[in-house]
Amino acid sequence: MEQMVIQAKVRAETGKKAARLVRAEGRIPAVVYDEAGKSTPISVDSVEFNKAWRSITSTQLVTLDVEGKKYDAFISDTEYNIIKDEVLHADFFAVSNKKPVVRKYKVQYTGTPAGVLKGGFMVKHVPEVKVKALPKDLPVRVVIDVSPINIGDVFRVKDMQLGDKVTVLTNAEDSLVSVAPAR
Repeated sequence: MEQMVIQAKVRAETGKKAARLVRAEGRIPAVVYDEAGKSTPISVDSVEFNKAWRSITSTQLVTLDVEGKKYDAFISDTEYNIIKDEVLHADFFAVSNKKPVVRKYKVQYTGTPAGVLKGGFMVKHVPEVKVKALPKDLPVRVVIDVSPINIGDVFRVKDMQLGDKVTVLTNAEDSLVSVAPAR
C-alpha cells in the first residue's frame, strides 16, 4: 500500500490566536516531533489531512512533506471537536526507520470457527498484542483467521504469522481465542 502524502508548512507563530488564524485559512495547526524529542510547529491542509486521518490506522506511516523536506511519520494524536466535526490540532511523530518501535494492536478475527459450526462457542482471551519492528515493517493490522479452530482447540500468540521482521512481545503462550463446547 502506498503511503499517503500530507503537505505541510512551518508556522512561525504559536498560541490560541495564531491557531485560530491558521484554521480560518482552512488549515490545521500541528506539531511534528522527531525521535530526539525536538518539536517543529507546522500547519497542514484540513481536507488533505482529514482524507488521510479517516482512512489509515494509527500504525500506518504517512509521508509528511514540510516545505520540500520529507519525513516518514505517524499521526500520533489529534484534538477533535465532535460538535463541529473537525480536527483542531494534530501531532505527528517523525521516524528514521533505523530504530524499531513498539506498537499495540487490537486483534481482529475473520471467519467462523469450525467448532462454532459444530455447536461450540468462541471465547476471546487476549484483546491486543504488542509488537516491535522498524516502522516501515509494521503490519497495518493484526487479523487472525479462526476458521480451522475446532472445539477444544486454542489459538495462541505463537501461532500468529506476522513475518520475519516483526517481533511479538506479548507472551507466546497467551491464548488469543479458543472454542469451548456447548454446556
